[in-house]
Amino acid sequence: MSDALFETAIKSLPLLHKGKVRDIYAVDDRRMLLVTTDRMSAFDVVMPTPIPGKGKVLTAVADFWFRKLAHILPNQLTGDDPESVVAPEERDQVRGRAVVVKRLKALPVEAIVRGYLVGSGWSDYQKTGAVCGIKLPAGLRQADKLPEPLFTPSTKAAVGAHDENIDFAECEKLLGADLAARVRDAAIALYKAAADYALTKGIIIADTKFEFGLDANGTLTLIDEVLTPDSSRFWPVDEYKVGSNPPSFDKQYVRDWLTQSGWNKQPPGPELPAEVVAKTAEKYDEALRRLTA
Repeated sequence: MSDALFETAIKSLPLLHKGKVRDIYAVDDRRMLLVTTDRMSAFDVVMPTPIPGKGKVLTAVADFWFRKLAHILPNQLTGDDPESVVAPEERDQVRGRAVVVKRLKALPVEAIVRGYLVGSGWSDYQKTGAVCGIKLPAGLRQADKLPEPLFTPSTKAAVGAHDENIDFAECEKLLGADLAARVRDAAIALYKAAADYALTKGIIIADTKFEFGLDANGTLTLIDEVLTPDSSRFWPVDEYKVGSNPPSFDKQYVRDWLTQSGWNKQPPGPELPAEVVAKTAEKYDEALRRLTA
């Protein structure tokens, strides 16, 4: 674990926020430094055990998607070198795992898009025949591809709290009808473009989470992370089978281990065994390798 970065200690910039995985610092009134640590969050709880190298993988994957999807929506990246905004002795904390981003007004919802029936969506469907209030055809099975991708927003919870699914009407109350529609349409367009590309690399993107912000002119902008193994469910095409939850290149492996461990999903999280840490790191690396090959 000696090469894992659990939390940053950057003194040359003011700390703005410590999230579940990212530490955010102020650079100036226009820019922020976003550092992706090796912390592992599952069920909205930060585990005490980091995954070495995870932050660098997430940064590389997100940067890849920001570039690839820039024609659909503007994003947060400034292109400035993170090592140029910290003190020389702090550069090793940001190298390969940080980006300098625009200061934007973050929207108070997470834009979740589901392309396949799995996870909490599958549980919801089994009980109600719907996912987050959206009625679906009868007779669908676990891991079925949905007729169309679903936009199922959620609230953004603080560290230690749980995100809550909301319906589109509630999203409209939070954002206003026009902005809610823009967020929904952008999220679905981003998902479709990414899912089509990922299929050419042998990966199914079953679902994902986007976050958005607004600049001073009200321009909708893609922020935070995008289509990473932390925010998405990646399935290998060659192991996909309807009726069961396929193995995945993401943190589902950790979620499954935590569920089987008997942990009650309340803080604090348990220490992760060495084999779970190693396997998780391997899955994240595989996602990066496949997507960017």
